[in-house]
Amino acid sequence: MNGRSVHPTIRGFAIIFLIAGAVTALQLQNTLAALLLVVNIAFLLAIAYLLYRLWRERRSEIATWSRRSQLVLYGAALLAVVNVVAALVTSYPANGAEAVAFFAVLGSCCFAIWRVWRDEHTYGY
Repeated sequence: MNGRSVHPTIRGFAIIFLIAGAVTALQLQNTLAALLLVVNIAFLLAIAYLLYRLWRERRSEIATWSRRSQLVLYGAALLAVVNVVAALVTSYPANGAEAVAFFAVLGSCCFAIWRVWRDEHTYGY
């Protein structure tokens, strides 16, 4: 083993330290905030594209479901999207209570979607 080799974890922390030092020394906090906003928007678009593709593949099957199941599925999906967009746009959740509310709403939406999906794919007792 070479005596000049550096442990990968130490090398990773050194790279992070250098990037943080460059951002601080060059006063690039505003640029970093703008890049974070662009990454958040790209993340939202990627999730929206994935959900759209999933919906297109399954829309004929969903159309055969009961009206109640369709409303619960689409309502929960819409509420989850609004919840995530609100979290990314308004820097919400800002404290512990808002974080609990965010995850409670998101968890409830996911449970509703899962439950409707399971109920529509159960063929007997």
